[in-house]
Amino acid sequence: MQNPKPLETASAHDRVYRGLRTRIMHGQIAPGHALTLRGLGKEFEVSMTPAREAVQRLVAEGALQMSTSGRVSTPELSNERIEELAALRALIEVELASRALPRAHMALIERLQSINSGIADVVSNRDAVGYIRTNLEFHRTLYLRAQAPAMLAMCETVWLQLGPTMRALYGRLRRTEAPQYHRLIIAALKAGDEPGLRLAVRSDVTQGLRMLAN
Repeated sequence: MQNPKPLETASAHDRVYRGLRTRIMHGQIAPGHALTLRGLGKEFEVSMTPAREAVQRLVAEGALQMSTSGRVSTPELSNERIEELAALRALIEVELASRALPRAHMALIERLQSINSGIADVVSNRDAVGYIRTNLEFHRTLYLRAQAPAMLAMCETVWLQLGPTMRALYGRLRRTEAPQYHRLIIAALKAGDEPGLRLAVRSDVTQGLRMLAN
């Protein structure tokens, strides 16, 4: 049997990486859940090499952790780490929203309103993964207007590290309606109110996480 071509190996690695990354970011994998290369290889129908490369990449991004014995798992974040990541979200996302404000045309605002309606639907269905996915879509849609790709990439790395913890947070909050701060974000965008927008985004991205840490 011939060895896989480099391009095929790269494609397999990328497929595992992207698939696993999405699951972690959306809270489909609980904190402290162990993963094996054999299991990932079977699930994604790839050899051990691309599975290992994908895991190593996610470990480097903080989405997974590897013990000295080689055990791979999603992180169980300490209160201090949650506080740190909440502070990072406040810094980065407030700046992204501020930069997006001058480009917040009506079509964007209508799109955000539509996404927020979708959040209300998944909350009513008690769909934790759907809630996290749609909530991140709301934020990403706004931040794309900032036209600051390096900053957005840093933001997504924070989301990735928080994914499993966000799932735990959802279970604790027992949400019955969409986040109130989303409505304030939309209102501030409509009014061109930068101080109001910065306050609404900061409150939205930190309130729940800090409650989890307390």
